[in-house]
Amino acid sequence: CSFEDCVSLASIDLPNRLTSIGSNAFKGCTSLTSVIIPESVTSIGWQAFCLCTSLKSIVLSNNIEILSESLFHQCTSLTSIDIPNSVTSIGQYAFRECISLANITMSDNLIKIGIGAFYNCTSLTNVILGDEVTEIGNGAFDGCTALTSINIGKKIEKIGAAFGDCYRL
Repeated sequence: CSFEDCVSLASIDLPNRLTSIGSNAFKGCTSLTSVIIPESVTSIGWQAFCLCTSLKSIVLSNNIEILSESLFHQCTSLTSIDIPNSVTSIGQYAFRECISLANITMSDNLIKIGIGAFYNCTSLTNVILGDEVTEIGNGAFDGCTALTSINIGKKIEKIGAAFGDCYRL
């Protein structure tokens, strides 16, 4: 079942027996303000919360390993997120144009940040990556015009053209 484009959906109580959230499940739910993903959820499909422009708060399950492609794309009210230690990969464009996103707590076990993952997150000022990160994709932080510092761990092997228009770095 999908709630795509249910513009009046302001809240939802997800059941504890839920194991996955499909692609586009809540895409375009412009009134949705907060979501708690139950611990039973192990996967979330691409663009599941894309264009949820009122989403201010999300609590992710500690059992998710991948934040999929465009998962929170244009969630323009999202100000912070804690990425649980279960997450090893952030998919391409996962947080693209989350213009209010200022604070991110990264997973200690994060290995890969995909192409454009934080593209145009114009409120993001500082990023601390754990020592397990080996790859930062092209454009991962492009357009993050407020970004003043980034700590990159010791295991990094590949950094694409990831910091375009980051004038304050």
